[in-house]
Amino acid sequence: MTEVIEVVEAIEAYGLSKKDKPKALFSQIGIVGCGTTGQSIALMIAETGIEVVFLETNEEKIKQVFVEITETIDSKINHWGMTESDKRAILSRITGTLKYEDFAECDLVIESILSKVREFSLDIRKSVFQKIEEHVCEHCIIATNSTTIVITELASELKHKERCVSLHFSTTAPDAKLVEIVKGLYTSEEVCKNTIKFTKLINKIPIPVEESPGLISVRLFVSLIGEACEVLMEGIGTKENIDLIMKQGFGMPLGPFEFADKVGIDKIVRWMDNLHREFGDLKYKAPPYLKKLYRANHLGRKTGEGFYKYDEHGNKISENILE
Repeated sequence: MTEVIEVVEAIEAYGLSKKDKPKALFSQIGIVGCGTTGQSIALMIAETGIEVVFLETNEEKIKQVFVEITETIDSKINHWGMTESDKRAILSRITGTLKYEDFAECDLVIESILSKVREFSLDIRKSVFQKIEEHVCEHCIIATNSTTIVITELASELKHKERCVSLHFSTTAPDAKLVEIVKGLYTSEEVCKNTIKFTKLINKIPIPVEESPGLISVRLFVSLIGEACEVLMEGIGTKENIDLIMKQGFGMPLGPFEFADKVGIDKIVRWMDNLHREFGDLKYKAPPYLKKLYRANHLGRKTGEGFYKYDEHGNKISENILE
C-alpha cells in the first residue's frame, strides 16, 4: 500500500514577498523641519491618504508638533470642515522621527527648515540635503520649500543632482491650491514630471516657474508689503484703510498688513534681505517701519502684536476703520 504524504503549504507562499510587492509612487513623504510651514505641508499631504514622516531635532519638538497639528484639525472640526474620524485617520498617517534613516522608504523628502541668516541657512540646507541623500533610495526626489535660495545652489554638492527640485507650497492664504515647481540646472525631466504628478495627487495646481530667488509669489508679495509700508509712512492712509482698500477694492482675503502679520514679520524681513542682497534693487529693501516692528519683536499673530494686536486665538483685538 502506497503511503500518501500530505504537504501543507502556507498560503503566503503564493503571495508576493514584501520586497516584491509593487510600491505606489508617492506612498510616503518625508519632511525635514516641522514648524508652521512644515505642519501645513504635512497636513495637506496626510489629508489625501499619503503617509508622512517628519524629522525634528528632539522629542519635545516632536510632541509639540503633534499638539499644534491636533489643534489645527480641532479648529477645522469646530468649523464643520472635518470629522473626528478624519482626525484619527490623518494623525495615524503622520510620524515623527529624530533619524534621517527613517526616510529610507520615502519617495519625496521636502526640506522645510527655518533659518534666519542666508549664509548660515545655505550651509545648513546643503548639509540637510546631503544627509537626506545618504539615507534615501535612488528614485527619491529631494526638494526644498525655500523660495529665496535657488535649488541649483542647494544641489551643487550632491552625488545625484538631477533628483533635486524646488517645491514651494503657498500656505499664506486659506485653502491655497498653488504649488510653484522649479527645475534647477541639474534637475531631470523625469523628476519634474513626477513632481507635477505628486502635486496633482494631493489636489494642488502645479505652476512651473523659472529658477529665480523669490519665485513669483514671494517677489510680488514682498513688493506689495514694501509699497504698503511706504504709503503708510507717507501718511497717505491708515493701515486699516490701506488693508480695507485692498480687500474691498481688489478682492484680497486679507490686506497687506494683515497678510504680513499672518506670515510673520521676521519671515518677510528675511525674504526682503535675501532678495535685496541677490538683486540689489531698492524695492526689495525692508522699509524702516517693518524693521522697527522686527526689532521690537512685534512679529505678528505669533507674538500677539505686529501691525495689529491679537488675542491668544490670533484674532485682531481692534479694527478702527475709516479713522
